[in-house]
Formats: sequence, C-alpha cells, structure tokens
Amino acid sequence: MINERNIRRTVLPNGLTILTERMEHVRSVAMGMWVRAGSRHELPEVNGISHFVEHMVFKGTKSRSAQHIAREVDAIGGNLDAFTGKETVCFNIKVLDEHVPPALDVLSDLVLNPVFANEDISRERGVILEEIKMDEDNPDYLVHEIFTQNFWKDHPLGKPILGTKETVRRFEQDTLFDYYGQRFVGGNMIFSAAGNLEHDAFVEKVVRRFESVLPGNHEGGDAAPKTAARISLRNKKSLEQVQLCLGVPSQPIAHEQRYVTLILNTVLGGGMSSRLFQTVREERGLAYSIYSDLNPYRDTGSLCVYAGTSSSKAVQVIELVMTEFRRLKEELLPADELRRAKDQLKGNILLSLESSMSRMSNLARQEMYFQYFFGMQEILDKIEAVTAEQVMEMAQSIFRPEEVAVTLLGRLDGLKLTRRELAC
Repeated sequence: MINERNIRRTVLPNGLTILTERMEHVRSVAMGMWVRAGSRHELPEVNGISHFVEHMVFKGTKSRSAQHIAREVDAIGGNLDAFTGKETVCFNIKVLDEHVPPALDVLSDLVLNPVFANEDISRERGVILEEIKMDEDNPDYLVHEIFTQNFWKDHPLGKPILGTKETVRRFEQDTLFDYYGQRFVGGNMIFSAAGNLEHDAFVEKVVRRFESVLPGNHEGGDAAPKTAARISLRNKKSLEQVQLCLGVPSQPIAHEQRYVTLILNTVLGGGMSSRLFQTVREERGLAYSIYSDLNPYRDTGSLCVYAGTSSSKAVQVIELVMTEFRRLKEELLPADELRRAKDQLKGNILLSLESSMSRMSNLARQEMYFQYFFGMQEILDKIEAVTAEQVMEMAQSIFRPEEVAVTLLGRLDGLKLTRRELAC
C-alpha cells in the first residue's frame, strides 16, 4: 500500500482556498498562487492579456522594484517562476523550508501589489512581441498553434496564449488593471503549497497577507467549443521538414473514463515502445520525432499526434497513423501490451509526484477540476481496472474519420491531402 497523502484545505471568508501537503522527507517548500484566468476567458480584442499580466507583476510592486524582487529571491536560493495556460495563471516559488517567510512575502507582494507602470508596459510589449516571433520560428510549436486555432475555430480556446502582435500592441495600463480587478478575486484564487511545512502555521502566514483580497469569482461562462475537422496545409519554404499535427476531439479533464483514454494514448504514442514510435520510426525510419498527447480542458479535450517528416513521406506517415487508429478500433489489445501500458502510466504518475513543486501543482489542479484529492492508491487502482474492451470502445468513440483534423506546415512541394487518406 502506497502511503496516503497528508493534504489539508482551508477556505477563507473571501473565497480564497489554501491547500497544503506535508512532505516530511524533503527540505523544500513549493508554493503557488493559482488564478482561474487563462486565455480562454479573454475577449478577442484583449487576447493575450492573462499572459501580459503574468509578465507585468514581475516588473515591480508598490514597495519593490523588479531588480529588488530578483535579488531577494536569489539571496535565499529560491526559484521564482510563473506561467499562463488556457484556463489558469500560476505564480510559484520553491525554497528551502527555513526561507518560507521571505519567499511568501515576495510572492504575495507580486500577486497583490503590482503597479503596471507605463514605461514597464511599453518595454514588456517589446519583450512579448519577441516571444511571439520566437515561437513562430519554432516549427514544432507553430504547427500545434495553427492546429489549435483551426480545431477550436472561432472559440477563445483556439486563440494563442501569448495573444497576437495586434492585440499585444494595444495593451495599456487601464486594460491591465481592468482585467486584474475582475480576475484576481478571492473565489478565483487557490494558494497551494507542498513540502516540509505545517498547515495551521502556514495558513496563519497566508491569511495575514491575503485576507484583504476582495471576494467574488469570475468563472468564464463560455460555452463548450465545437471542433472543426479541417485539413490545413501551410507552406513555409524555410523549413527542411514537414511538421504534421493530426487530432480528434477527446474527453474533458474530469471525465470518468479518463484512465481509459490515458491507456489508449500510452499505447498509441506515449513513449518509445508505443505503436507509432515503433512502426513509423523504428520499422520504417520515416520520422525522428513522433508522439501522441492528450490536451484535456474543463469541458472538452483533444488527442493529437505529432510528427516531423519529409514532404514526400508525409501522406505515408498519415496513412500509418490511420492504420494504428483502425487497429485500436478493431483488435483487442493483447494482454502483455495492456500490462506494459498500465505499468508505464503508473510509473510516470508516481515519478511525477516526487518533487514538492509537482505535488503543489497537482493539489491546485485537483481542487480546480475535481474539488477532491485522489490518493495514490486510488489512482493506481483506477489504472489497474482498465480493460482491453474499454480501450477498444474508447478508440471506436474517438477515432471517427469525419472528426479527424490535420495541419501540415513546411515545404509542401505540391503535397495533396484529401479526406480519403483520413479513413480510419
């Protein structure tokens, strides 16, 4: 029996949730302030504002300059970071347990007292425009971005997290304060911590800083997106390879069949023993990189296959992927392959929870999507319970030819692709 987790939860009167997980065997504490605000909650004209605000809080608070923040964190050997996703923004820091008070001080100051100075805004605008260009120069990233925009067409989920050059150029101080005021409210915030800490003493410290946060919550009530099964060919002569992203709609994050989908994805393209890696790379030598991954959200999801290959081989690679879809729909998984996938998945999940940082993130996500904390044994049991029949049924329900979307990016040299090649 794997020891159960030492998790505690406190909700403040203003709606802010504090979560801790005690890990007595480590010397670190990781803390994160999670805000239910991401690119899918943005209006089209301010696409990228969540990410912009995430950058801007590091530029200075009412009592600290950007340099001051950096020096304080370096002085305690801390790791301060932040990221923006489609449905969340997170500000986090990891330090030794003895440095929790100063770390908490810096983290709370960033989140609660940003000044959004005009000169910083214009400087950061330049930084983010460079970040957008950098991503456009990265073909693996770009093909996924184009795929996403086509797949969730005309829905905020399809819009880029960074925003576009047009929207970013328009951000002004009042836009930032407006967005910040709507989103950074008690009911939208989760403060999560894991490591060598004691819940009650820690909550006391957090309360001192966050009890003044205004109550309220601003759940984006956007409708679940519809997917579009488009075939999109984008010529980019400067690339040596054709980048290929092919996907189908899949379940939302909290779906009760999610472990079946995880097994299906593991078998298909999750690692070096997966079917796609073995057939496309090892047996045929058609790609250096090929994998599949799941992108689940609050109310929807996708399963995508990525590969980089030459334009003369791209259609062949797509047909091999379709063959694997078909095999999963028509043939039961052999017992040994199911066993391997289960063990691989269990190993991945257990290894992923070894650090205080990953436990902190895991806590926040479980609160956000499940309002429930899964014990390790519970998760392992659910993986163990998946049957070959369930995997086959799942394959039949998600691998539907009329729902397959494909994006190809690169030197296409007259490459043609029709629905006929997407039969599965």
